[in-house]
Amino acid sequence: MTEPDLILAAFRNLATPTIANALDDVGFEGVCQGLAQIVPGTRVAGRAVTVRHVVGARGDYTSADFKVGHMIDAARPGDVIVVDMGGYAVSTWGGLATLAATVKGIGGLIVDGGVRDREEMLEHRLPVFARHMTPLTGRTRLQLADVGEPIRCGGVRVRAFDIIVADGSGVVVIPAEHAERVAGLAAQYTLDDTAAEADLRAGLTFREAMAKFTRI
Repeated sequence: MTEPDLILAAFRNLATPTIANALDDVGFEGVCQGLAQIVPGTRVAGRAVTVRHVVGARGDYTSADFKVGHMIDAARPGDVIVVDMGGYAVSTWGGLATLAATVKGIGGLIVDGGVRDREEMLEHRLPVFARHMTPLTGRTRLQLADVGEPIRCGGVRVRAFDIIVADGSGVVVIPAEHAERVAGLAAQYTLDDTAAEADLRAGLTFREAMAKFTRI
């Protein structure tokens, strides 16, 4: 594996709360706010493919402006598509897109906006995190504006190739330039947590166990 691949692999075994602690250490507010896990028990760690939509009323745009296929085409296997819709409750993604992404091996989908067809998402087990679940189609209401440009998702800046990790606790963004340091800090926090758990099982009080690990 190349060094970037090794760094990404390290995040596949790290929980988002632990990563969030490490992000605090490097001074980056990387926790996306207000997004929910759509498919229980799923998680993803991958590099961001950034997408921005413009949202309007029904009929403001044509079906040709919707371009869900462009989003899927832009992503490689393992990538995470991150969509900035400004938080609007309009769906940019549904069941057929879920199937297409699964067949291609795309890692997951993060949407600051709406998705639909939850049953298909549950069937295909694609990790999807979104602000809204809604039947309302984005066709003729959405226009794909940018792919690969910096966006904001859940209040966090996201750029192409930043690392996205999402699990049952939420979604975090790790800037590419901080990835190695954040991975190392989070790995140490994980070791601290494991040692503290052993101390608790051995009979130490919570305060006693926490006092041994100043980073916790």
